[in-house]
Order: sequence, then structure tokens, then C-alpha cells
Amino acid sequence: DRPFADRLPCARGCIPALDDPAVTDAGGGDWYPDERIVFGVTVNGESRAYPQHIMEVHEMVNDELGGRRLAIPYCTLCGSAQAYFTDDVAGVETMPVLRTSGLLSRSNKVMFDLPTFSVVDTFTGEALSGPLREADVTLEQTSVVTSTWGDWKATHPETTIVAQDGGLGRSYDLDPLRGRDDDGPIFPIGDVDERLAVQAKVLGVITDDGQPIAFSVADARAQLAAGRPVSALGVVVAPEASGVRAVREDGSEIASHEAFWFAWSQFYPETLLWTAAEGR
Repeated sequence: DRPFADRLPCARGCIPALDDPAVTDAGGGDWYPDERIVFGVTVNGESRAYPQHIMEVHEMVNDELGGRRLAIPYCTLCGSAQAYFTDDVAGVETMPVLRTSGLLSRSNKVMFDLPTFSVVDTFTGEALSGPLREADVTLEQTSVVTSTWGDWKATHPETTIVAQDGGLGRSYDLDPLRGRDDDGPIFPIGDVDERLAVQAKVLGVITDDGQPIAFSVADARAQLAAGRPVSALGVVVAPEASGVRAVREDGSEIASHEAFWFAWSQFYPETLLWTAAEGR
């Protein structure tokens, strides 16, 4: 129940969301090593980088970018940063403000809406309880690109980046998790889809007709580096900075984000899988 934009530590040990963080231009982000990971978001031509180590601490950012309000959860356990629009939600009078509950579902964080205390599925954006569930809310996503900071700012020289102290006057360890998940999931993940290793990275997309499809990130990068196209069901994987994103065949954006395979396949068990071996 911490109010929006509360800058104080969580007295009862919550995972504190970062609301409207301070940002700098790319030059002001020289404190962040070029080889470190950022989660890049572009809305209406405006780009911003969210450093991974800050996201590992807060796991949720509520922000404004390109004239839109966004909630950006990061599930450290399933390697997934996502971006949800919160400013134009049908049937909702009060704009959602998302928080981390501390609960897990199949090793994926569970988020909730602060104004209504509705539980919202972090991976799908679907409201599972409360007034948002009654309004049949599923939040719209936009793409998140996982890239090194050096490549992101080279591709998007006008980008901003969350300030070194997040606007909170605090310091952040560059490796706060210290390899916590390097040996595999530390919580139950449900039935395993053995088509890929559980922590293999995939780029997940929902097609316009509702079909989930996952692209092996390692295979897609290798194919693109070799000059070969990567596409399936009208979805084209395109390089961006040192990451990948999805577009339609006409070049228009379709929401995509990276995640560990176990998470994507758990929440979308009907997913199709593209790998270089299958070529489809």
C-alpha cells in the first residue's frame, strides 16, 4: 500500500517499485558500462534504456515515454522484461499503477494494481481478480529489446537512460543477484516443455490471430548474422542494437519480448517454436 512515487525504503520488506525515475541523456549515462545489459523501449519515437541491475532491485517501473504511461515489470526468475500501456484501459476509471506482490506463479512474479488491489498476470497482462478482472482487462503490451548499453545508445543516440541513482539518491550494485539463477530455476516451474532447455532465451510474440510463437534467440541471431531471414506466420524477427525484436511483414511493430523458455511455454503451452533446425 505504499503510495505512488514514495521514495522511502519499504518498511515491511516489499520489493519497491520505481515510479517516474530520474533519467539522463545518453551522455549522462556514461557511468553505465557499455557491455552491461539494458532493456530498451521505444514509444512514439522516444527511446529509453532501463539498466538491468536497477531493474533487478525494483522489478517494476511506472514511467511515461512518448506521451504514454507504461508499467514495466521485470521478472528476474524468468528473464523477462515487459512493457504494458496503462493510460488507455477500457472500462477503468483510475489508471492502473502496478506493483510487485511478492507471490509467484510457476516461478513468475505476480503483480497487482495499487488503486484497486486487483491481481494481474505479469506474463500475459490479464487481470485475475478484483475490479480489473470485473472489467475484463488485459493490458496492451509494447516491445522490449534486450541489448547491451553500448549498442543501444549507438542505435538510438537520442535515447535517455534511468539515472545512476534512479532519482532516489541511492547506489546500486552492478550485480545485485550475484549469479543466483545461474544453475537453473530456484522455484517450481511446472511441467517442462523439452523442446528447448528451460533457460534458453526466446523472443515471444502473439500473432494478430492470437497464436503464440517463440523464436530461439540464439538461433535467430545466428541466422541474421549470416544474412538469412527469420520469419514465421507473418512475423519477422529483426535485429535491433545487439538484440532482436519482432515486426509484421509490412514492417509495422508487433509486441515482443525475451524470456526464458520455461516461462513462455508455461504461460503459452500452445506456443509454436521456431528454431534454425526447423526453419519454421
